[in-house]
Amino acid sequence: MSDRLSASGALSGGARGAGRFPESRGTVTDQLPPIPAKRYFAIGEVSELCAVKPHVLRYWEREFKQLHPVKRRGNRRYYQPRDVIMVRRIRELLYDQGFTIDGARQRLTGKQGAAERAQSRLVVRQMIAELEDLRRTLKD
Repeated sequence: MSDRLSASGALSGGARGAGRFPESRGTVTDQLPPIPAKRYFAIGEVSELCAVKPHVLRYWEREFKQLHPVKRRGNRRYYQPRDVIMVRRIRELLYDQGFTIDGARQRLTGKQGAAERAQSRLVVRQMIAELEDLRRTLKD
């Protein structure tokens, strides 16, 4: 096999799936293509839009209740735009933020997020107050 260990410690150069999706687990979420204005997407399209392989999407369907594409003709999956957004959110939690599947599931159901949302609201209020003070200072 022609796999090589890169400076970051990641294997590269393997023939299987080479070049289709990024090798590193860096933040690719910002580089994903925009979601087209369509009602339904096939699993291959969602795979391309979210940089996640189709078998991973099928696995995530079993693990995350929030992800449930419509199944039609011969068990074909058709994802709606909200499903594509959910796949991107799951991908961000797992790949970019380093959550486990259980942690991502909890984050999406909101069990763990209540305290974090309260903290975020507090931070936002403080930022607004600071910006209003700055605006008053600049006005004078």
